[in-house]
Amino acid sequence: MIHIQLINALSDNYIACIINSTNKYCVIVDPGEADPAFNFLNEHQLHLSAILITHHHWDHINGIEKLLEKFDIPVYGPSKEPVNGMTHHLNDNDKITLEAIGITLKIMHIPGHTLGHIAYYNDQFIFTGDTLFSAGCGRIFEGTVDQMYHSLSKIASLDEKTLVYCGHEYTASNLKFAQLVEPENSDIQKRLEEVSTLRQQNLPTVPSTLALEKLTNPFLRCTFPSVKKSAEKYSRKSLATPQEVLAVLRHWKNHVSSQL
Repeated sequence: MIHIQLINALSDNYIACIINSTNKYCVIVDPGEADPAFNFLNEHQLHLSAILITHHHWDHINGIEKLLEKFDIPVYGPSKEPVNGMTHHLNDNDKITLEAIGITLKIMHIPGHTLGHIAYYNDQFIFTGDTLFSAGCGRIFEGTVDQMYHSLSKIASLDEKTLVYCGHEYTASNLKFAQLVEPENSDIQKRLEEVSTLRQQNLPTVPSTLALEKLTNPFLRCTFPSVKKSAEKYSRKSLATPQEVLAVLRHWKNHVSSQL
């Protein structure tokens, strides 16, 4: 009855659309622009019933105002961040029931990328915005390394079958970085080959699963000796904690991103 489809927006954003295929009602997550959402709704004859926002960055919220001109609907978002049009302010451990599509979602506060960033999840899927990416994590713009590490750990504690829906198509470049960190990790090599095939066909690499992320995402593997050793080699210093490993990985990724 419930399925999720991704709408391409801007250069590499995804707007997620949670659809009740029985009654044709839907909810969208992080509309960075309105026109792709309008086109998708019209093409599939869907009725928009709510908007969910993970964080305040423009490429996740810019479509709200235009969508609200046509739809009189609630907008859910993080209580600690400024989002124009937001009607429902959410905090850690809150729950929302989206009656039109017939699901309840829990709220997880996951600061790091931004201070108020939240995720929406149930026992099947999670919308992680720009905190956890497929094979990567977001840049630490407003929060701290400790916050990001704790946020990633919270997400990783969910069932490994959980489908991870993130906000961008970054998987290929993230996996190329993962290969730099763990060149002997065969799971990363296998996943990169699968992702390359998908992208050649212009297909999304999202969602992944938490199980796959734990095998291939260096930012979820900061306690692994191979990742720690690689981070120490790059930073030329001993690293005592997983948080220190994460800090080095994020700095390293920032430095080489344009080359991947």
